[in-house]
Amino acid sequence: MPYFVIELRSATDKLAPLQQKMAEHQDCGVRLGWLIDPQNKQVEIYRARKSPEVLNNPKQLSGEDVLSGFVL
Repeated sequence: MPYFVIELRSATDKLAPLQQKMAEHQDCGVRLGWLIDPQNKQVEIYRARKSPEVLNNPKQLSGEDVLSGFVL
């Protein structure tokens, strides 16, 4: 299982199934996940053993300690 996952919501995707998919990744041991929602200009950040954090229109995203030094 990877340590990091990015999910990009397309115009035809419903948000709830993507959130469920991210929760499943989290349950399987993914340490950091980003659910990028360009329609709502939001990013949901999933971390191991924590509730998702929602960022509104972030200018950048950090790979934190999982991808040290990586910035998107």
